[in-house]
Amino acid sequence: MINMLYIHGLGHYHPENVITNEFLESLDIGTTDEWIMERVGIRFRRTILPLEYIRATKNSDPREAYEITRGANAKTGAAAARMAMERAGIGPEDVGLVISGSSAPEVLSPAEATLIAEALGIEAPCFDLNSACTSFGMQLRFLDMMRPEALPPFILLVNPENLTRTVDFSDRSSAVLFGDGSSAAVVSATVPSRITVRNCESSTKPSLWEKVTIPRWSYFRQDGNAVQGYAIRRMTESLRYLRSCVNGGRFIFVGHQANLGMLRTVCERANLPPDYHWHNVEEYGNTGCSGAPAVLSQHWDDIKEGDNIAITLVGAGLTWVHFSLHIERS
Repeated sequence: MINMLYIHGLGHYHPENVITNEFLESLDIGTTDEWIMERVGIRFRRTILPLEYIRATKNSDPREAYEITRGANAKTGAAAARMAMERAGIGPEDVGLVISGSSAPEVLSPAEATLIAEALGIEAPCFDLNSACTSFGMQLRFLDMMRPEALPPFILLVNPENLTRTVDFSDRSSAVLFGDGSSAAVVSATVPSRITVRNCESSTKPSLWEKVTIPRWSYFRQDGNAVQGYAIRRMTESLRYLRSCVNGGRFIFVGHQANLGMLRTVCERANLPPDYHWHNVEEYGNTGCSGAPAVLSQHWDDIKEGDNIAITLVGAGLTWVHFSLHIERS
């Protein structure tokens, strides 16, 4: 018997404060709207940080950023989860397991899933499963390897990402990239829905772990050229493979929302027309592991019977995950 995973609802949340390219220009860090658009194609980002705090300090002490936004991961994760649960038609009493994952968890202990469950009024087992920007895919892969009868009927996956707390806003190379966002999904291994998860695979290259890091109480760091090259190659290979598994129906691509130029290169190498590429990075920036599921959530009403949606994710580790969603009859 082949195990199946079903997605019953997706949700997303982005904070209100907007970091525009013009705002970044005003920080006098050697960047312009033209420079940003040419390199990464990002116009806007959202942040939980006060804009005046960024302007005054450029986030010179990440510990202060965490202090003034205490509890944000639980709040923003819960906001995305409420949307996912409403779309799934379930309440807190129906959730039998909560799994959270983030590139920058706010607390070391307890599991952040516990804080999110408390905010939602859920009484269920909770734990965290983190693999940076691939956390959502790794959560699905973990569940895909489990015996269905060992899992509760409904599982809540949450990915709260408030990465601007880890950004050095005096460094234009990272200041232009990141935004804050959260996503959530209601998943089941036993209760069918119209969205099935297929072809879920993952791997990690531990020898390259130092290429992307966020040290505790410090800034995001990466070897940009090496990471982007790896990401483009890996996502292109995954997209080609997932496309080969499709037999009919509309084929749509959703990749890790790192930057628009990288995603367009993947589409070009895989010969995928722009109309079949869903993305939001130009409006929200790189929101880590919440990016791709948030794109899916924003297109919830656009998903049609017969669609095949390929999701390819890469992240620190260096880790990759790919899977596809097939849309059955409602």
